[in-house]
Amino acid sequence: MTYENIQMFDLHTHHERCGHAEGEIRDYIEAAIQSGLEIIGISDHSPYFYKAVDHFRPNVTMRKSEFAEYVAEVLALKKEYENKIEVLLGVESDYFSEHMSHYEKQYKQYPFDYIIGSVHYVDGLSIFNKNRWKRLTDDEKVTTKDAYYKLIQQSAQSGMFQILGHIDAMKGFYPEFSDISSTQVEETLKIIGQKGIAIEVNTSGKTKYVGGWYPSDDILEKSLFYNIDVTFGSDAHKPERVGDDFQLVKEKLKEIGFKKWCFFRQKEKVYLPL
Repeated sequence: MTYENIQMFDLHTHHERCGHAEGEIRDYIEAAIQSGLEIIGISDHSPYFYKAVDHFRPNVTMRKSEFAEYVAEVLALKKEYENKIEVLLGVESDYFSEHMSHYEKQYKQYPFDYIIGSVHYVDGLSIFNKNRWKRLTDDEKVTTKDAYYKLIQQSAQSGMFQILGHIDAMKGFYPEFSDISSTQVEETLKIIGQKGIAIEVNTSGKTKYVGGWYPSDDILEKSLFYNIDVTFGSDAHKPERVGDDFQLVKEKLKEIGFKKWCFFRQKEKVYLPL
């Protein structure tokens, strides 16, 4: 088990290529340095590799034709800043159970430090779609939540990811989501624990209706029970959000009972004491 004495890090950041974030990669690195971080991970949204068109949903992800350029820029900045901050190469990957061979083929070409697997779509609709809940019965809401967590289970079992992103983000614009009873939440945590994959504490929930972090304290407590490793990601879409609430998250994890958290370098897990 590898331990290092890194004080501050952030593994989840975006930039202008995805179409809904502000600033260049360099801006996020500079913001990280100003905030005292020792590690910054760049992890913009992966293209829709399974689509024939180059830029499906332009305001959601980068173009397929930009992906190699994205990797090259991160690697160049990693070298440029090596004496100031460690820059890690990451990507936030969608999980579509029927299309992942397209993604895996692309990812194998590049030296990623880590890949964040995130479920953004359930039954063909964005998890952040504010209207999807309006006409659902209580039973249909349970079915929808179950479907979400079954996809997260599949992503954990795929072997493609080191980190699972924002595992209750479906509550973002529907805070009542957390109150929907589902046995699949605990089953998901069991599987994640068995597979040895980390989950992130993602502080971007504060920018949504729910106004908090992903996941909830209740899920974090269960994650500790199932020996799930945790990491930190601001999910910054603006440079000023890099490292947002890092110290508060650290204190909350210690309060819950976690003794360590982690980051990834060349897909190898490195632990940091809390």
